[in-house]
Amino acid sequence: MFQGLYEILYYLPIIGFSSLLVFLLVPSIIYVANQYQLFDNNQEKRKKHCYGICRLGGIAIFCSMVITMLLFPGVNEIQSINYLIIACMMIFAMGLKDDLWGVNHGTKFFIQLLVAFMIVMLADVRLSSMYNIFNIQELNMGESLGLSILVIIFIVNAFNLIDGIDGLLGITSVLVGLTFALLFISMNQPAYASLAFSMTGAAIGFLRFNILPAKIFMGDAGSLLLGLIAAILSIKFIELNNVGGDQVVHFNSAPAIAVAVLIWPIFDTIRIFILRIINKKSPFIADDNHLHHRILKLGLTHFQATFLITCIYAGIILLAFHFRYLSNTRILGMLLIICVLLNMSLNFLTSFSQRRVGIPV
Repeated sequence: MFQGLYEILYYLPIIGFSSLLVFLLVPSIIYVANQYQLFDNNQEKRKKHCYGICRLGGIAIFCSMVITMLLFPGVNEIQSINYLIIACMMIFAMGLKDDLWGVNHGTKFFIQLLVAFMIVMLADVRLSSMYNIFNIQELNMGESLGLSILVIIFIVNAFNLIDGIDGLLGITSVLVGLTFALLFISMNQPAYASLAFSMTGAAIGFLRFNILPAKIFMGDAGSLLLGLIAAILSIKFIELNNVGGDQVVHFNSAPAIAVAVLIWPIFDTIRIFILRIINKKSPFIADDNHLHHRILKLGLTHFQATFLITCIYAGIILLAFHFRYLSNTRILGMLLIICVLLNMSLNFLTSFSQRRVGIPV
């Protein structure tokens, strides 16, 4: 009991401080945005708001997380924390420039590639095995490097792509951060648990201004940063449960659990890329065909859609954790079936809803 109480008292200040910093910084950012007319472009067809909104919330999230990393001993005990902070600064700077003036896709990809390379090579955050998925075990250095960079870039962009309705990315970040934090606590990894809690706190503080109704967006600076932290947490969670490593293995199905924790951004990104390619469109050109857009077409408000997604998302995570003793292949197969059924159900409900009001499908 005393150990559990100690852990609560140890991590609560991290969540509280991270959340408080965002809570205090956002009003000043909104004030400056109002003074200099730094608003989101609400004239785009896919935008769901009829008024200009500041999209510089990533500044508050970045300041909160970096200060928390430097201030609290639990976070800065992470090996190569300096490289992680530099990577966060680089991805934030690129995202902020995109929020203010725009960045072309080539520059975005180059910066993300550079950040991922730094994380993998200098911070040694990389996947060294496939855990018998597709009957593949250990990876050589080249394969490990390529796969890890690909995973990091994919997760970073997946977080960016789901930031489409009020509160969705904030809630997603809370679920991801809190889940990984609890998993790391159970593995006796306080440093990474602290990093996950700092992400959770920053997202909680931001939600106060991003829902009912949204007063600010986190923009690319915030979404890309949170995606980078999520990628780092997921890879470290998998590697700390490497069956062939020296450490104690707590979760034999760590890769499948990590996929479950990130299932909403992963599934939505894969789905939207496939649809765009089928329709002979660029995978990188934004549209309104994301899962959250489809749910809005059912007649739900932003809050209702976010709440529904949160319930489904949390349910999938709990289900995967319940079956954590199964093999990675079985859990991944179960997640695939759930995602396919979810997509089919949503397509049916959307078509039915639009027929009722006489809108062509």
